[in-house]
Amino acid sequence: MLKLLEKLTQIPAPSGSEERIHNAIREEIAPFVDEISVDALGNLIAHKKGNGARVMFAAHTDEIGLIVTFITDKGLLKVSNLGGVSAINALYQRVCFANGTEGVVSLDNTNLEDGKTPRLSDLYVDIGASTQEEAEKKVCIGDTAAFSGKFSTQGNMAVSKALDDRAGCVVLIETIKQIKSHTNDLYFVFTASEELGLRGAKAAAFTVNPDYAVAIDVTRTGDVPGKLEMAVRLGGGAAIKIKDSSFMAHPYIKQRMTEICEEKGIPHQFEVLEQGGTDSGAIHLSGGGVPSGCISIPTRYIHSPAEMIDIRDLEAAIRLAVSLIEKGL
Repeated sequence: MLKLLEKLTQIPAPSGSEERIHNAIREEIAPFVDEISVDALGNLIAHKKGNGARVMFAAHTDEIGLIVTFITDKGLLKVSNLGGVSAINALYQRVCFANGTEGVVSLDNTNLEDGKTPRLSDLYVDIGASTQEEAEKKVCIGDTAAFSGKFSTQGNMAVSKALDDRAGCVVLIETIKQIKSHTNDLYFVFTASEELGLRGAKAAAFTVNPDYAVAIDVTRTGDVPGKLEMAVRLGGGAAIKIKDSSFMAHPYIKQRMTEICEEKGIPHQFEVLEQGGTDSGAIHLSGGGVPSGCISIPTRYIHSPAEMIDIRDLEAAIRLAVSLIEKGL
């Protein structure tokens, strides 16, 4: 599992450029599903046939990143965000473009007032070029880059870029591999462009037309210094979402998850996320409405190149997803 998590996190795939990560996932799951397809928005949809309710599980494959908007005469790249990129988190981090070009995010403080927090418009990416012509041999306007951040473990903790939401992808992959029996008609959707407003999930939900849906995503924690008061912590188990900014979990699915955790002895906790959303936010509004829930993986330092999870929480999320499928909704 950890080798798979390392493999997936280290594949650069900012929103809109998910092909490489989808190819890697396809290789992992192909022997365990009946059909695999890719829709018009780039969602990877795996189907495991059954005769019961149509159930959709979703985890997004894209990560936050940067997109080139302008190249200066000195060869520096002005950039905009793909998803929720913080200027503070991005500053002095490395980024990597699809063609292998690497750069460093730095700060143009020419017009920055003393003591002011920098904005994304104050940043640029330095790829080591000295002229616009030299830079244009390596990158073009509209090229996208992902942040670099190596994968490492220490005790029960794993740290990497893109745990949001490659950790969720690992949960789905391991769930697909571990299912021993099921009656429902299962669709596992590895969604594209979640960081740009749940776009892939919106399209996939209309394609699949599920009776029930469950998203797998990361969530914030309240166990580090700061203003966020939240009853989620690393090591507390899989987080059963009650509410976030995008949706309210359906009472039946929330209760079903809780019953299964209690019956199976799966460590769990409950999550109310005041800011942020998941693919369930798009799925539950599709068609005439879809009863939806979410299994969350507690994560520190979300949307940074050094996100942190507890491996035991990841394992608990896998156990919950597998049990939910085997016992049925």
